[in-house]
Amino acid sequence: MNSLVKGISKVRSVRSFSTVSMSPLEPNKKLNYEGIDAKLKQFRLHHNKPLTLAEKIIYGHLEDPSTKVERGVTYLKLHPDRVAMQDATAQMAVLQFMSAGLPETAVPTTIHCDHLIEAFKGGEKDLAVAKDINKEVYNFLATSAEKFGMGFWKPGSGIIHQIVLENYAFPGGLMIGTDSHTPNAGGLGMVAVGVGGADAVDVMAGIPWELKAPKIIGVKLTGSLKGWSSPKDVILRVADILTVKGGTGAIVEYFGSGVESLSCTGMATICNMGAEIGATTSLFPFNKRMVDYLNSTGRSNIANAANTFKHNLVADPNAHYDHLIEINLDTLEPYINGPFTPDLGHPLSKFAESVKANNWPAELKVGLIGSCTNSSYEDMSRSASVAQQALDKGITAKAKFTITPGSEQIRATIERDGQMKVLEKVGGVVLANACGPCIGQWKREDVPKGEKNSIITSYNRNFTGRNDSNVNTHAFVASPEIVTALTIAGDITFNPMTDYLTDKDGNKFKLNPPSGEELPSRGFDAGENTYQPPSPNGQNVKVDVDPNSSRLQLLQPFAPWDKKDLTDMQVLIKVQGKCTTDHISMAGPWLKYRGHLDNISNNMLIGAINSENGKANAVLNQFTGEVGPVPTVARDYKKRGVNWIVVGDENYGEGSSREHAALEPRHLGGKAILVKSFARIHETNLKKQGILPLTFDNPADYDKISGDDRISIIGLKDLAPGKQLTLIVKSAKQGSEFEIKVNQTMNAGQIEWFKAGSALNHIKSEKAKKN
Repeated sequence: MNSLVKGISKVRSVRSFSTVSMSPLEPNKKLNYEGIDAKLKQFRLHHNKPLTLAEKIIYGHLEDPSTKVERGVTYLKLHPDRVAMQDATAQMAVLQFMSAGLPETAVPTTIHCDHLIEAFKGGEKDLAVAKDINKEVYNFLATSAEKFGMGFWKPGSGIIHQIVLENYAFPGGLMIGTDSHTPNAGGLGMVAVGVGGADAVDVMAGIPWELKAPKIIGVKLTGSLKGWSSPKDVILRVADILTVKGGTGAIVEYFGSGVESLSCTGMATICNMGAEIGATTSLFPFNKRMVDYLNSTGRSNIANAANTFKHNLVADPNAHYDHLIEINLDTLEPYINGPFTPDLGHPLSKFAESVKANNWPAELKVGLIGSCTNSSYEDMSRSASVAQQALDKGITAKAKFTITPGSEQIRATIERDGQMKVLEKVGGVVLANACGPCIGQWKREDVPKGEKNSIITSYNRNFTGRNDSNVNTHAFVASPEIVTALTIAGDITFNPMTDYLTDKDGNKFKLNPPSGEELPSRGFDAGENTYQPPSPNGQNVKVDVDPNSSRLQLLQPFAPWDKKDLTDMQVLIKVQGKCTTDHISMAGPWLKYRGHLDNISNNMLIGAINSENGKANAVLNQFTGEVGPVPTVARDYKKRGVNWIVVGDENYGEGSSREHAALEPRHLGGKAILVKSFARIHETNLKKQGILPLTFDNPADYDKISGDDRISIIGLKDLAPGKQLTLIVKSAKQGSEFEIKVNQTMNAGQIEWFKAGSALNHIKSEKAKKN
């Protein structure tokens, strides 16, 4: 055995020497700082250069630390420390894991019930309704968690990302989660990446997780936040700079003296919304604010261990960043982003001008604070300080006002300490500890569907129709304290830094800047116990799926590639403009079908705009000559044995990590998606399900194709990494044929997924060979 192999063997055995648990809830699962350190030493033998923090964490989790790495090129095989799943995506992930035939998860895994609770009457009533109508799904997830050794957080426990931050995130860790805002844990110095369910299944099965080595964007922060400015304004500004696709294929790493002025939960806010720029993840270096938060949440042993390994929890001096942004917090003013996209930034001082210039509705109908992005104790305290000023002057909010606590711990603590009472007195309605309106789980009745109106939230995402399914709702994103101030005013053009309100006696007054404690001085109140730990006797638990259920459906494997070229595929739809995963597979009322592939496929691409007619969910069936809903036409093509393809624009599939946006096209007969560019997670999800993700070599070729054309992909038998493919397009309008070149980014392993019909098929095939 040579010295390198000996070194690697030593690295793989060092994990057992750690004595500190990764979480107080998992005493037998230990930190692996020694292992990370040993792997990094091996890695540096082959890479003589300073490393960024993100690189230290990622390369410290390599399966083979001798891997030669080039950013943006090399595919890495990694071993994450844990997996987290929310209930909407967990259903399909668990169904896939069940079909793999494994007895338990290979790494610590948790399921969080936060997506299926609809906001309507208020927290307690909405939670009771959700428990009733989702009983079958909750029981399936609870028993599956028990059987396969996963932790289960019951409905009402809180939002996945807040629960992870409070209990599981730790500096230097690597985690994947089946939600695009998993990077929230970067506020505690963790590389936390949003993925599709199939990626989660790989890690749960003990298979290395594959990630293309990200490029690194550095954001240097100097100065300190003042007045009305908050951590949310940092990411709103970054989104304005980088746009919704500027972070694609990159990790955003924050550093600089300004970091010390941010709270741990504030850093989490910034990392959370990094998903809106397409970043793989975002993170901050280990610092005192993280220590304070770990101590406050009962994890001082982790803080002490992190201090010991601090050299691996900050970037090396002179580490190289592929792109550098500098933000002076001293001069950063509050931002309001939107509408319809989270990267349209407006400094608060110029926002009123933008409202008037664009004829956006100035009257504010609803202000919404909370969600996974901004529901910390500090957020609620600062918002309450603004609300208290209004109450002191005898006034309440002019617009409707909702508050979403991020977790039961936050809810219980702000109830004990009084912030909740203040927010309710000013006119707020406290919703359940869940995602609610942020993901479209909002039974909104104050505005008729289709009416033009404005809302403002402290959420992270504001795509068209996302919050309330009304395409004419202008949704703006800001910090919770700005949202609170504007809600009191009832006017989105109100600037609390310069404008005045009127008290109950008709006198003018100006709001003072918000204030609030970063962490509760009396410690957190855990509230109701909503956690079900992994069972030691999971093998005896039975998981049932009713074959007649409309909510759950066992999966059938997709057919493998038939070793032939894909010829005469019908263009199902040529998508015009932005096409997020919300357009491809809507959330809101459709969430209830996330465990039933056939039923949820009835929402496939119903939000996408057809370039042929400018309409959503209206495509021409080339066989009947009738215009019908996209899923209906796709089902007809499948029934006729006709393969189909989707043509799309830039950053196709941005937004959520939902793999249903890839599963549904595969289920209904789709073979390929051809676009100008892909969002990272969606491209991977397509590969996992055996769909070919293709990009135009010449983006101008998008304009040559119509929604009536047929397309053939030639040369699939010679499919290889980096190799271009030739498409023959039969133009229905011109009655002629032409060729175009397209690119694909599949590596050798991903090509095997395509040949097998899906990544899961390939896993099962490899497992069968070993047996």
